[in-house]
Amino acid sequence: MQEPSRKKVPTQTHRLYEQPQQEPGSYYWPPMNHQGLYSDDVFEQNRLPSEAFKQYCNLESSSGTSTYPPQNSSSTASFASNGSPSSHQECLSYPLDPYYSPDNNCGSPVSRSCLTDDAIDNLRHKIRELETAMLGPDEDLDIYSITNPVHPELPVPEVEWKDVSEIITRKDLKEMLCACARAIGDNDMLTGEWLVSELRGMVSVFGKPIQRLGAYMLEALVARTASSGSSIYKALRCKEPIGAELLSYMHILYEVCPYFKFGYLSGNGAIAEAIKGENRVHIIDFQIAQGNQWITLIQALANRPRGPPKITITGIDDSASAFARGGGLDIVGKRLSLLAESLMVPFEFHGIAASVSEVQREDLKVQPGEAIAVNFALVLHHIPDETVGSQNHRDRILRLVKGLSPKVVTLVEHESNTNTAPFYPRFVQTLKYYTAIFESIDVTLSREHKERINVEQHCLARDIVNIIACEGAERVERHELLEKWRSRFLTAGFKPHPLSPFVNATIEALLKNYCDKYTLEEKDGALYLGWLNQNLVTSSAWI
Repeated sequence: MQEPSRKKVPTQTHRLYEQPQQEPGSYYWPPMNHQGLYSDDVFEQNRLPSEAFKQYCNLESSSGTSTYPPQNSSSTASFASNGSPSSHQECLSYPLDPYYSPDNNCGSPVSRSCLTDDAIDNLRHKIRELETAMLGPDEDLDIYSITNPVHPELPVPEVEWKDVSEIITRKDLKEMLCACARAIGDNDMLTGEWLVSELRGMVSVFGKPIQRLGAYMLEALVARTASSGSSIYKALRCKEPIGAELLSYMHILYEVCPYFKFGYLSGNGAIAEAIKGENRVHIIDFQIAQGNQWITLIQALANRPRGPPKITITGIDDSASAFARGGGLDIVGKRLSLLAESLMVPFEFHGIAASVSEVQREDLKVQPGEAIAVNFALVLHHIPDETVGSQNHRDRILRLVKGLSPKVVTLVEHESNTNTAPFYPRFVQTLKYYTAIFESIDVTLSREHKERINVEQHCLARDIVNIIACEGAERVERHELLEKWRSRFLTAGFKPHPLSPFVNATIEALLKNYCDKYTLEEKDGALYLGWLNQNLVTSSAWI
């Protein structure tokens, strides 16, 4: 495949005394009623909130102390009394897609067969009212036309009302969510609408883990049927949480779950071992976020018996993380530079404010004689591959890194398959994966905790909605299993570098501070961190 044309990425060099600039924002979530459900009026106008969710790679602690120590421990259709649908109303929902330009629609179409002509006209009228209220009459939104489905050749299957009624009677939330997803995936919108209406009364952001997760997955399904993700998302990009507020939510999640500390500790351990004895170290972090991962590594290198090496850190990050920080990469450079100065460690920071897909070799400013370590912490799954467009940036970046002859490359990723999986298997995988995440949060953060809803909404819901509601370039949460990453790394010329027993022992000690339902498994030199029988995060190293 032909390499993309070279594009120069702006860089910034930060030394010890530059001052950071703050760029705070604001944010809005629609109100809920006393049952933890959004009101019908809210569903008509603000089905889901706008941007403001950070990726897992930004779920970092903002301090060295733990504020939250871990503990062991509406509707879319109306129905007659017999349970059959009797009429249909409009269904609008807005997924959270913070990365790409909202120029293309995403999701599956609404089948015309489930709507009357009057209902179609009413839907069009409601959509136009919503556009006008949010953007004014002159804004040109690319709202999906319900009369032109993306897959007109797909037949709408015959509805077996008896089967649907039996599913509804059992009141199994997971079964109903899966049935709803299958109906929507098959373009059977009549059944989908029926199930959505029933599910509305079963989910709640105040409920059990499956009820809370179900609330977000249900909104994602409704957004998919309305194909409203990209257009309405643009209309809702009005208010977002300020950086300090959003960072506090990330800090809570960082403290109550070990997933992200696991990634930091294992990555730092592999890097420290690889650069042992080197006098000039260059760390390239492809998603530096707040830069917290490198605090403990700088401290460790400062105590090296023969003296610390000269450390250069190149941090790459895009505008989404800049928003969470409340400003640009100079904030990270200032913080790390002051730390290094206090420890008398020679230090230099380079910031690259760009998407990883745009990075070229010359942007990295690698110098002869440097021992290079590259860090991919929960970032590679955001880079598009050959299934998204003509340019396979996912593999291009790996080949670029291999050309640097690094001492070590660390990889931390979600152990999930949402990249190339078709819609329904992807939905089931997402349900299974995030059920474990929500259950683990429930163990250490009580349902009565005033910030729990904010943590789940701002740190997790965005990813869930993106996986389910969006397709093509709009779907940026594209996880792959470690075996697939292994294939990509081997193809790029890397070899596995097993993590040391010291790293494994450090992770085991970390998990003793958490619930005993967390699991740690070593396989083929890599570490798998999970919850009960579900692997969630993997860590591996490559040379």
